[in-house]
Amino acid sequence: MPLGGYVKITGMNPNERIPPEVAPRAYYRQPPWKRIVVIFAGPFMNFLIAFGIIWALLLTGGREHPDIKVDTVAPKGAATSQLRPGDRVLSIDGKPGWAPGLSDDQVAKRRLALRAAVDRHRCAGGARTAGCVATTPATVAVQRGEQRLTLRIRPRWTPEAGAMLLGITYGTSTEDVGPVRGARITVNEMWDVTTATVSGIVKVFYNPQARKQVSGVVGTFEVTRETIAFDTKRALLILALISLSLAVINLFPFLPLDGGHIFWALAEKVRGRPIPFSVMERASVVGFMLVLVLFVIGFTNDIGRLTGQGFNVR
Repeated sequence: MPLGGYVKITGMNPNERIPPEVAPRAYYRQPPWKRIVVIFAGPFMNFLIAFGIIWALLLTGGREHPDIKVDTVAPKGAATSQLRPGDRVLSIDGKPGWAPGLSDDQVAKRRLALRAAVDRHRCAGGARTAGCVATTPATVAVQRGEQRLTLRIRPRWTPEAGAMLLGITYGTSTEDVGPVRGARITVNEMWDVTTATVSGIVKVFYNPQARKQVSGVVGTFEVTRETIAFDTKRALLILALISLSLAVINLFPFLPLDGGHIFWALAEKVRGRPIPFSVMERASVVGFMLVLVLFVIGFTNDIGRLTGQGFNVR
């Protein structure tokens, strides 16, 4: 159960009564550098687990890139008799699609542009009803093997998507990576998640849309459960994301988080003498409030998703 964890170390509270024979080894009697090493061990293991999972997945499965290649064609979709899996969509109504050398971001933007080009078509009379066919066809240029074809397909209104569609999904391409490059990619991806986590936590306090993205214990469990049920690789990525997010949040400089203990150990080192425990106790209220606010927001969002549209893992 992903309910978090707590480690009680002897002597973290200077007022704690401990046997005389272990008093010299108490936490508060150790030099700051030792306390920092001990406290950082927990977040470090979370970072290490996340790195290990992502790196292993890259080595075994390669790196996936979004592609503008037809992956599936809906049996009753508009493009059923014309497009085939493997076709590369070069353009739709003049909007460019696949081209060699595109970055992942460029591919994502072109996918959106292609969908928007199809959605501009209208059904007869202007009213969009389930299954209605567009009055004008979309001009679709595709690369099929060595052939370049220009097809004219009338998109259909799809209520589930709320758009005029051809009835296709795009696939991905896989690139093999070696251990060194895989490690570099893993570090870069972990850094992206770390910066997104920090900025996301900050935005929670002033951006309503950011608050809606927060999940709590219930959401974490449900997303993990649903993901394991249909995609083991994605489930492992979710576990890596959870482990990395825990490490990042745990390093925020507020007690009782690990980052709070590290912060006050560094403050003692700079000050040259111990920080009064009463000061740290008062400062810990900030950390408790942060954790409580995030818990309440996440729990509320989870309940809303469970009683509404779910978590849309697929």
